[in-house]
Amino acid sequence: MDTKTLFESFKNVHVLVIGDVIIDSYLWGDVSRISPEAPVPIITALKREHRLGGAANVALNVQALGATPLLCSVAGDDGHRKVFEKLMKKRGLITDGIVFSPQRETSVKTRIISQNQHLLRIDDEIDQPLAKDVTESLVKRIKKLLSEYKIDAIIFEDYDKGVITPELIEETVQFAKERGIPTLVDPKKRNFNHYDGVTFFKPNFKEFLTGLNLDLKASDKEELAKAAGEFRKEHDIRVLMITLAEKGVFVSDDNGHSFIPAEVRNISDVSGAGDTVISVSALCLAFGLRTEAVARIANMAGGLVCEIPGVVPVSKELLLQECMDKKVLEYQAEHGG
Repeated sequence: MDTKTLFESFKNVHVLVIGDVIIDSYLWGDVSRISPEAPVPIITALKREHRLGGAANVALNVQALGATPLLCSVAGDDGHRKVFEKLMKKRGLITDGIVFSPQRETSVKTRIISQNQHLLRIDDEIDQPLAKDVTESLVKRIKKLLSEYKIDAIIFEDYDKGVITPELIEETVQFAKERGIPTLVDPKKRNFNHYDGVTFFKPNFKEFLTGLNLDLKASDKEELAKAAGEFRKEHDIRVLMITLAEKGVFVSDDNGHSFIPAEVRNISDVSGAGDTVISVSALCLAFGLRTEAVARIANMAGGLVCEIPGVVPVSKELLLQECMDKKVLEYQAEHGG
């Protein structure tokens, strides 16, 4: 399959995205004076905007690549529910996988910005693990979608807000294995060691060190490779990919490991790059691409979104062009990677 055919085929892929959904709220305004009540700036609000964040941004990345995302999560049956549903509808996302619970609060991160300066962030959220009955409701919703749609990949997008629990992981991974569906993980600390048996595990370097309680530098390549190999074996993980920021990515599977350098970029904003990397990886795995090709394409995608300010989905057209220019699939065929 050539690169163009691969990208055109994304339209036939369905990806189940499980994780913590967030509303990213922005308030822009002007600051011209200090409050007489306390030594803090007074901001005059000029504009407000709500965007989909967290696991919902992963769904948007999957959608931007032409595939169909099915988002599964728990949000609050609260005042922010209508905002969240409106955002989902506006972006054309399927809402069948969302459980609204009065026990939860919809996660909202409000950023206050003036003259391009980020002054303050306010987080409204409950980050405790889901109650058992709510987890059971979400698992039922996941299994229903898996029976109704031909799912080609499953992404666990974990932000440590409590939606993903060890019980949910175990049941979903087992269900996926029975159906031969690849599972991918973008982990955080709480569940880091609970993803036994997944296909693809993608922490960033800091998350990997924290999860394993290690003290390494990204330049300690031999030690990193050793730790990665041991972690994969212990947790029965097929592919481990660690993003190393400006140093690129590290990948490890049963055939060995490799370090793929970062592309030279004009970095503007790294926000959301991890969401892009896991989304692109899922689509590539759905077509059975080998590990190094997956890592190279995902690495390019993460770099592309870093060139644009704010959290934005990857451009399918730009990524396709770059993959064709760099002959990624030709490289795989020639090098067997």
